Amino acid sequence: MKQRFPIILAILLLILAGGALRAAWLTADPPATGTVGIVWHDEGAWVHNARNRVLWGTWRTDAWNPMYVTPVFTGLEYVAFEAFGVGTWQARTVSVGAGLVAVAALAWGLLACAGRRAAVVGAALLATNFFFVMWNRAALAESTMTTCLVVAWAAWARAHRRPAWGLVAGAATVLAFFTKASAAFFVGAMGLEAGSLIAFGLWPGVARVVGARIPERPALAAARWTLAGLALAALVAAAVFVVPHWTEFRFYNWQMSVTRKPEYTLAALANRASWLPVVHDVFSRVWVVLAAASVALLAVVARWWRAPSAMRLLALWVLIGFAELIVHDSGNERRYVMFIPALVALAASLASFRPWAVPAGEADEGRAGRLAALPVVLLLGYLVWGALVRLPDLDRIYAHDLQRTVRLAAALAVITALVVWWRWRPVLALVLGVPSRRVVVALAALAVLLDLGQFGVWATRRTDLNYRASIEVGRLLPAGTLVQGKLANGLALENRIRPVFVGRGFGNYDDRLSRDDVRYVLTYVQPWLGYESGTDGALIQEILDRYPDRRIVETFPVDETSGPDEAALIDKFPGAPNRPGGSGRPNR
Repeated sequence: MKQRFPIILAILLLILAGGALRAAWLTADPPATGTVGIVWHDEGAWVHNARNRVLWGTWRTDAWNPMYVTPVFTGLEYVAFEAFGVGTWQARTVSVGAGLVAVAALAWGLLACAGRRAAVVGAALLATNFFFVMWNRAALAESTMTTCLVVAWAAWARAHRRPAWGLVAGAATVLAFFTKASAAFFVGAMGLEAGSLIAFGLWPGVARVVGARIPERPALAAARWTLAGLALAALVAAAVFVVPHWTEFRFYNWQMSVTRKPEYTLAALANRASWLPVVHDVFSRVWVVLAAASVALLAVVARWWRAPSAMRLLALWVLIGFAELIVHDSGNERRYVMFIPALVALAASLASFRPWAVPAGEADEGRAGRLAALPVVLLLGYLVWGALVRLPDLDRIYAHDLQRTVRLAAALAVITALVVWWRWRPVLALVLGVPSRRVVVALAALAVLLDLGQFGVWATRRTDLNYRASIEVGRLLPAGTLVQGKLANGLALENRIRPVFVGRGFGNYDDRLSRDDVRYVLTYVQPWLGYESGTDGALIQEILDRYPDRRIVETFPVDETSGPDEAALIDKFPGAPNRPGGSGRPNR
């Protein structure tokens, strides 16, 4: 216990430091750089049902009900609102707490599979990672979903010592899916890793053919407990939530989230694959961690069946997750939040002796290992080089030449793959060797300093325009006032208006042109009218066109694109008397 105390103390101090970064100035606007990707006006939309329940005593007040796609997040937001009241900082406490749980769980898992030094390095990197910290400050589902993934992975790592933790691993995996369906890839990753262990236990000959060790009893027990946790949690979710609400569940999780959004042509898939490191600067912001994680990931792939099972699961997390992005959506920054803990864990594993490290003379895995590693080297090379080439245009999402960046990164990735193929044995010996502790600590310190520097820049330039705009809406409109538009949800956290969400093909879309009972519309007028509804703003414009006598009641400076951004409260019936139920306001 005395030997563990310094490590536990260090991790606790890092969690406290991470809490300070996440909780400071909690009503401030998120970074307006497009490549951090936090769309602040989505916060009110995703906490809509929890807000309804606390303020009006019912989950549903209109046709926008995201609780059917993210019931776990909605439930946590309801608890936060019940405990602290409805407001901006209250809504964000869920993500703050989730981020800190992720830091603790990551360290807990690394302690089990990579050692104490790796646990401390991992906690330091995740506690301070600027991209992850900022998403942990937003009332959006990504942080909660990602935390469930981290808990599932850590419990899986622990299950190889105490198999019953597998039950937690399986349940947390299901909770991640019911926080956001983007976690579906991890269900496959967990099932693949656990299922392969059970298969090798049942058919040892298969294990010998692929070069894997026959799993020992604790590993087999961990796999059984995990699959049992997956099955049990899925059955409970189906009985309690999916079956009773099948129509809504299918609409939100399939028709709205899958069929409505991406194209699945070969050209679209190629575009999404090429976008991974270059369409925004997420990987450029975490380049040191990405590069270190790529070395660790290659080490895992090179000796796949000799690596610890928890490390294989991290590799599957990254590789299958990237595959899902290519199929579904790689152009949205929020999709990358879930990769940060996995990359951090892989990078941190370099700080400790790895059980699969081997002497240089025993590093040759043969032609099969070389062939298996080649596509991974191409992928990792493209990511690492693409993120590096992207660095000069950091924060300038449309300023760089995408074609030039893609071609240069692809050429460098091919060269890297050829070098690795040609010099396979020395490269493999290098990535499988134990790196200098000083080098790893220096790189970790560099990554932490870079992240703290980014946070410092944001802190010195921070604003709270969105928070103040929401307060001003409450000053203008009495409680219960119906207000149309997605931005009505975004500006609803500091007041008691009743938003009527309008989305393209969902929400209150069908009756959008006939809602004469709703007197007001909230929308952007800068950078352009209806900015929140798409690039052309047509959705809001067609609503406003129905009311040619409309009048702008008030405008509010807000912060979404680094400005100048402006929202407007628009009266569809200027001069009309107040209506019953709080749908009107005194004329000004």
